[in-house]
Amino acid sequence: MFLDLRHESLAALPKGSNVFEFPSPVQDMTTSKKDQIRALLKSIETGDPGPIGVVDEARYVQHNPQTHEGSEGLAALFKRLSKTQPRVNIVRAFEDGDFVFAHTEYDFTSRKVGFEVFRFDEGRAVEHWDNIQERQGPNPAGRSMVDGPTEARDQELTGSNRGLVRDFAETILLEGRFERLTDFVAEDDYSEHNPSLGDGVESLCLALEAGDAGGRHIDYQRIHRVLADGDFVLCVSEGRRRAVHSAFYDLFRIANCKIVEHWDTTEKIAPRSDWKNENGKF
Repeated sequence: MFLDLRHESLAALPKGSNVFEFPSPVQDMTTSKKDQIRALLKSIETGDPGPIGVVDEARYVQHNPQTHEGSEGLAALFKRLSKTQPRVNIVRAFEDGDFVFAHTEYDFTSRKVGFEVFRFDEGRAVEHWDNIQERQGPNPAGRSMVDGPTEARDQELTGSNRGLVRDFAETILLEGRFERLTDFVAEDDYSEHNPSLGDGVESLCLALEAGDAGGRHIDYQRIHRVLADGDFVLCVSEGRRRAVHSAFYDLFRIANCKIVEHWDTTEKIAPRSDWKNENGKF
């Protein structure tokens, strides 16, 4: 969503326009990276140019294929967007070293849910990835795509929880060894937020196994990144959904060494001919 030209175009700005200059970067050592990103994303709604100073425009790398490279005009864009009365809700945000990952919902011309990932270097945001889909639901369990716990706990277990999700992704999502599902997922306490699925391991297993003569409907082919903060772990993957090249962002909550809750977004990856930068989705 961040600088997503599916909603607004930087190309629409007058050439050379600098009505809203980037503020000078101020290193605030008291503000966490995740709170800086919360403020940055919220400025889409408010039009406040201050939080945009966290972005290093000279080094910024954009991985949304449908967004032009660079951050030129970002302050002006956010100011103009704010006049359309957008709504931005940062549901949950987490830190993993130099990375911040946030779970968000947007209301522009339609309601969307997404994940935003930023990489920091020397105190500034220098790289960005995202994954957005239309908001749907509630699902058969009555859950929305964003409700549930929002604050990370068990910080001391960050490393082991990251390892658990990576093992789950490799064993279950990539290798399809579904007989081992309960080695990773709580059999009696699993809450699902995917708009098409219900709670419980059986529902998850059926969704992952479902397919036809051409293979599985959801086909994970590569794990790109696993980010963790306490009991929350985000897995960024690539594959195909019903034969369509797609990006999968799966957020898991861990308790007692098992996955107990899951949120996700799936987004079609635009064909290379439609890309507006050459950085790639991942």
